[in-house]
Amino acid sequence: MSADLAPWIAIALAAAVTFGTRTLGPVLMARVPSTKRVQRFLDCLSTSVIVAIVAGFLARGTPREAVALAAGAAAMLLLRKPLLSMAIAMAVAALWSACQS
Repeated sequence: MSADLAPWIAIALAAAVTFGTRTLGPVLMARVPSTKRVQRFLDCLSTSVIVAIVAGFLARGTPREAVALAAGAAAMLLLRKPLLSMAIAMAVAALWSACQS
């Protein structure tokens, strides 16, 4: 295989997988009966994905990420506004970085 062709093959495979997951998800879910249990699972799915992403960053992160995450979590508990909480967490991380340099 040519070295010039490898990136294009990787892009095509990624596009095919993305297209497949986007189209097969609704097709499969159309065949699953919508019970209360399935509905609860789907309602919690986005939250669990966010938690998994944040936990991954926190596991290999530095104290800066831990403090920013704690500030964002506290803001979310107090304000109940997700976008504002994310902005606060990013501001804390940015301030930490600015103070370090």
